[in-house]
Amino acid sequence: MPEISTAYQPGEVEEKWYARWVESGCFHGDEASEKDAFSIVIPPPNVTGILHLGHVLNNTIQDVLARRARMQGKAVLWLPGTDHAGIATQTKVEQKLRKEEGKTRRDLGREAFLKEVWTWKEKHGGIIIQQLKRLGCSCDWDRERFTMDEDYSRWISHIFVELFREGLIYRGKRMVNWCPASLTALSDEEVIMKPQKSKLYYMRYEIEGVKGKYVEIATTRPETLMGDTAVAVNPNDPRYAKYLGKNVWRPFPRAKIPIIADEHIDPEFGTGVLKVTPAHDKADFDIGQRHGLEIIDVLHPDGTLNDLAGEEFSGLDRFVAREKAAEKLEEMGLLVKVEDYENSVGFSERADVPIEPRLSMQWFLRYPAVKEATDAVANGEIRFRPERWSKTYLHWMENIQDWCISRQLWWGHRIPVWYRKEKAEALQAAESPEAEGAGQDLHVSIDPPEDPENWVQDGDVLDTWFSSWLWPFATMTPPEGEASATLKKFYPTSDLVTGPDIIFFWVARMIMAGYRFQGELPFRNVFFTSIIRDKQGRKLAKQLGNSPDPLDLMADYGADGLRFGMMRIAPIGQDIRFDVKQIEEGRNFANKLWNAARYRQMQGEASATAEPGSLSLYALDILGKLSALEENLERAYGDYRFNEVAQLLYEFFWSQYCDWFLESAKRDFGADADPAARAATLATMDAVLKRFLMLLHPYMPHISEELWAQLEFGAEGQFLMQTPIPADPPVPGLDPAGMSAAAEKVAAIYEAVRKTRNLKAEYGLAANKNVTFILDPSVDWFAPEAGVFAQLAGAEKVELSPGYEAEKGVPAALTDVGRLYMPLEGLIDVEAERQRLSKELEKAQSELTKVAKKLQNENFVTRAPDEIIAEHRDRQKSWKSRVEELGRMIENLAGM
Repeated sequence: MPEISTAYQPGEVEEKWYARWVESGCFHGDEASEKDAFSIVIPPPNVTGILHLGHVLNNTIQDVLARRARMQGKAVLWLPGTDHAGIATQTKVEQKLRKEEGKTRRDLGREAFLKEVWTWKEKHGGIIIQQLKRLGCSCDWDRERFTMDEDYSRWISHIFVELFREGLIYRGKRMVNWCPASLTALSDEEVIMKPQKSKLYYMRYEIEGVKGKYVEIATTRPETLMGDTAVAVNPNDPRYAKYLGKNVWRPFPRAKIPIIADEHIDPEFGTGVLKVTPAHDKADFDIGQRHGLEIIDVLHPDGTLNDLAGEEFSGLDRFVAREKAAEKLEEMGLLVKVEDYENSVGFSERADVPIEPRLSMQWFLRYPAVKEATDAVANGEIRFRPERWSKTYLHWMENIQDWCISRQLWWGHRIPVWYRKEKAEALQAAESPEAEGAGQDLHVSIDPPEDPENWVQDGDVLDTWFSSWLWPFATMTPPEGEASATLKKFYPTSDLVTGPDIIFFWVARMIMAGYRFQGELPFRNVFFTSIIRDKQGRKLAKQLGNSPDPLDLMADYGADGLRFGMMRIAPIGQDIRFDVKQIEEGRNFANKLWNAARYRQMQGEASATAEPGSLSLYALDILGKLSALEENLERAYGDYRFNEVAQLLYEFFWSQYCDWFLESAKRDFGADADPAARAATLATMDAVLKRFLMLLHPYMPHISEELWAQLEFGAEGQFLMQTPIPADPPVPGLDPAGMSAAAEKVAAIYEAVRKTRNLKAEYGLAANKNVTFILDPSVDWFAPEAGVFAQLAGAEKVELSPGYEAEKGVPAALTDVGRLYMPLEGLIDVEAERQRLSKELEKAQSELTKVAKKLQNENFVTRAPDEIIAEHRDRQKSWKSRVEELGRMIENLAGM
């Protein structure tokens, strides 16, 4: 048996075993296997992304599920891959070009720019994949996919063409969310509403023909007034009824615009008068459509003002123009006042800049299979955990809007639509033709036209999420021909682990795509991970300096330490408060396991297997607790309570096995120990360690695999990760009644030990091994266990003395095995101890007085929150108990 080293070196162990697993094909999902299938697809990270703690949590959970399924005897496919991340990747390459060459993508042209992006992808792409491997992720790397792979790209085109021919994809000029930084349209789901401290500008528009009469308007956006084509009031607002049908003068550029009535105007907001700017507000656009108003767009795509805004505003940034417009209104005597105003403003999720409502020609999708996707969650065919997210999902499905799927980018899946060259300009400016009536001037196909020189392809690309919504099945099979063996074996997938922030972007859309293109749900369970925050409750972010690098954490604490530490603090449905001390605890747990295994190895080989009749009370007890652990783990896994699984593993091994069982067993390894008892204890240790390593493996795969090999628990060449967990107990044939009786006795012994330890600590004797305890027993089975009891209590011996009558002042404790006495003669300096206890009593009385006064203060009791009052009452109770206890201890000393 190779010797286990003194210190655990996680880096060496983790690198060694991951390489062996990969070399041996341990992660391969065998589509030809007759075993039950388990499959999961990785939420594809951005191809140029790097690992953060959110990835660590998400992918550790997936790895736990995959590794556990393998050990349940299933054929497992965990399919990895990366996303091309249209906006994010293109933005990075454009920034590089501007910094290094002073050029824009348009200076290079589309083809040359895309070559730059592919070069960037090849250089920086895949870093996160290597980082996931460092974490120990057991993905089938031979099946790694990229959303711009050829087969995957054909899937995207195939789906577009099919949906276009069904009339579900159409092209139209609509009001969309526009990102002035990325210069592209965004879907509603890509817009994040943020509270802002804005200004509300009150301005006056003069009524035509009524000198000195004005309507007062409140707006947050005076920079768009140049695009106003009406002012609107509620028809039921008596303040303005007399002005309906009249005109007002728009201040600049000066023009007459009508006063109109529209029921959508809120009389309670501002002054009850709305400036209508159809080109720059969705609600205004709808009003403009109802009333046939002119549309004047005063903004360039990049958020600067154009010539229609007037010469003095042309070229100004929108926010600079806002200040200038307010200044000009004030100069004209038309600015009434400016107030602070809190409102919510939509920001681009990627660029983090305020979006602009913009009228633009875009491609849209009417979602397919909406009813099936809604019913699947409503009826429980697809389970969300936590359950509350199903309500969020169903609300969105009930109010679903058409999806703007086109993006004004170059990096991505180009829309598979070609226009005949001589008619391209007219066709691109027109609404989408009917699918059947496209005629000879429109080519919508997976493949380009045979005579490409006569055609112009649509310049837009598809939203990145339009590729991601096909991920569960498009990663497993090509779009044409018979379904692959992989798809037949592993689809639908079993679980999905993701963040709730993409429940609409990705989860809902994948469910619809699954029903529409595969005729069934794409997965059965969805687990939503928690948001990771720092100790102050802030989200982790680089700019806050509170987001540690997972690679640094793995270097310091090991991948297994990081995994285990993260999983212990990830309660289902609650945010995580991250503290590096929790990762330290993960490392400490690994060290504890290492040292326990090393201690076992130092005792030599077991000469026999554990036989039921030869086992001690403590062996029967730990085996019973191991069985209970397996049952509790099964329930926790069934409810996806991953943090509970980690805590159960931690408590069993650290407390029940190491702190209690191993300490109770040390007498069996002494020089004069009974050989039979030694053999039985070693066999028990082997049985427990072997099964525990199996149970721990999904959470801490590297160290469990190493110790499995070091302790020679498996057959030659057999990996722990491929070893099914047996259905039988570690030691078969044990009598349940006997195990229950042993557990009761051991519980009584352990509880009595705790009380003896407390007695020793109270008198400053915690480290003293010369203490003798006298037990007046209340049970008839204790005598054989007295030696173990003394070992656990840290005492020289325990004397049994039925009916013992102690002298006055001898400390005692009532336990389930009898009354324990601790004679103090020769152990303490009585006077010094009396002085120590008196000082402690004085302090306790002072604290009790403080809290009592607080609770007698009527102002405090009536004004403080209930939880604070309850805390003070608990403190009062605790200090009162301590005062009484110290009084008794001092009284006991008086008799000595």
